[in-house]
Amino acid sequence: MGTRLVERDRRVVRLTPAGDRLRAYADETLSGWKRLHEDVAGDADEVGGEISVYCSVTASYAILPDILSAFRQHYPAVQIRLVTGDANVAVDRVMDGAVDISVAALPERLPAGIQTRIVTETPLVFIAARGAYPTGEVNWELTPMVLPESGLIRDYLQEWFRARGVVPRIYGEVSGHEGILSLVSLGMGVGVVPSLVLEKSLIQADVEVLDVSPALPNFRVGLCTKRSRLTSSAVRAFWETMDAE
Repeated sequence: MGTRLVERDRRVVRLTPAGDRLRAYADETLSGWKRLHEDVAGDADEVGGEISVYCSVTASYAILPDILSAFRQHYPAVQIRLVTGDANVAVDRVMDGAVDISVAALPERLPAGIQTRIVTETPLVFIAARGAYPTGEVNWELTPMVLPESGLIRDYLQEWFRARGVVPRIYGEVSGHEGILSLVSLGMGVGVVPSLVLEKSLIQADVEVLDVSPALPNFRVGLCTKRSRLTSSAVRAFWETMDAE
């Protein structure tokens, strides 16, 4: 390329602005090759190729099984690559081209060029270690909080505390709902998780839901993809299967 693409020190390697541009070019080139391969390979009447789906660990067994089962019945030749990780970066993984489709918490506003389909809504619940607050009363100025590092729940909580004139006492910042559940179950503080995550958790019995008013907004969980990826026959077939369900 005739220019520096990475900057490195003893611990990390970072892309330069030129490196970022090259990565974007490479992503687009690979996506184009993938679409071309899908279009010309195999039986023209059979959709093939591969789709990549990103989700949290909880979503992989609480939301995706029915969806993927229906898709496989209609398009058995399509390979599915499942990637799990932090739910807070699900939309980012779609935007940066790392995956075709994500299961994500959907805010009111999404980046331009994103297609979504809501799968379910679930309440957000305040949780504490079982028996930690026998009277149900919580002093929010003194109570340690276990918060997500970023994402929609973090935004909702910041607004919730701001409306009450409270600066939360943060015990820990965690990546992922499962990590919040673990710390809360050990008595490290109060946290907030989607009710769906709590219902599927193996440590559900170790925590309890606090009666907190007013409640936080419901969590809208859905699928998202770039509209440009719908030119892929496999991604389009996946999306059309969801619309038919």
